[in-house]
Amino acid sequence: MKQKLSIVKIGGNLIEDAQGFEHVLGLFSKMDGNKILVHGGGKKATELGNKLGIESQMVNGRRITDPETLDIAVMVYGGLVSKKIVAKLQALGTDAIGMSGADGNTIQAHKRPIKKVDFGLVGDVDKVNAYAIFKLLQAGFTPIFCALTHDGRGQLLNTNADTIAAELAIAMSDQFETTLYYCFEKKGVLQDVEDENSVIKQIDSKTYDELLAYGIIADGMLPKLHNCFYALRNHVSKVCVGNSEMLDQSNVEYTTLTL
Repeated sequence: MKQKLSIVKIGGNLIEDAQGFEHVLGLFSKMDGNKILVHGGGKKATELGNKLGIESQMVNGRRITDPETLDIAVMVYGGLVSKKIVAKLQALGTDAIGMSGADGNTIQAHKRPIKKVDFGLVGDVDKVNAYAIFKLLQAGFTPIFCALTHDGRGQLLNTNADTIAAELAIAMSDQFETTLYYCFEKKGVLQDVEDENSVIKQIDSKTYDELLAYGIIADGMLPKLHNCFYALRNHVSKVCVGNSEMLDQSNVEYTTLTL
C-alpha cells in the first residue's frame, strides 16, 4: 500500500494577509504524513517592482517576465517569501527546506514558445525529479517549492505555481497516494461569485464542462481548474479547492474534484 502525500499550494492573498499566513502555516504544520508546500508571491513581487520603478505587465492574468522582472521574482519568491515560510514552519516543528526547481535539479522547464504573446522568461515544465524529492521526504524534510524552475542550461524561469503544484502531484503519484490542495481565500468553487456560501461541493468532468458552458467558471478559476483536471487525468488521487480550513480535515465546506 502506498504512503500518503499531501501537496498544498497557497495563493498570494494568503501570503499577503499576516493573520491568514500564520493560520495556513499552522494548519499545514499539523497535517500528518509526507507533505509539500508550493507558493507564489506575485503581489509582493509587483509591490517590490513598483518601489524599484519596474512596472508589471500582465496579459490574461499572466505576468510578462523580462530579465528585470525575473530578478524581482527570484528575490521575492526564492528569497523573501520562501525563507519567511521556512522559518515560520521551523518554529512550528516542521523541518522545512526552501526549494526552487533548480535545487537538486527537481523541476526542469523550457521557455514558453512565442505564439500570440511573448511571455518572456516564463517556463513550461518538462520533467520533475521525483526521486530527489522522494529522498528529501524520506530524510524527514518538508520541501517548500517557490514558483521558479530552470532550463538545465543555467537559466531560471518564472513558472505558474498552480502548474508546479499539479506537476509535482503527478510526478509523485507513482510513489505515493497523492492529494493536491489548492488553498486560497474563497471557500471553494462558487456557483455565484457574489455569494461566498454558494460552494459547489463536488465537480466531476461532466459538471466541469457544464460550468464552463454556462460561464460559471471564468477568469482566474479557469487555469486553476484546468490544472486540477490535468492532475486527476494523470493519476493524482484527489484534488481539493478551498480556504485554509480544509487542511485540518474538519467538517468544513470545500470543493472536491473527481473524474
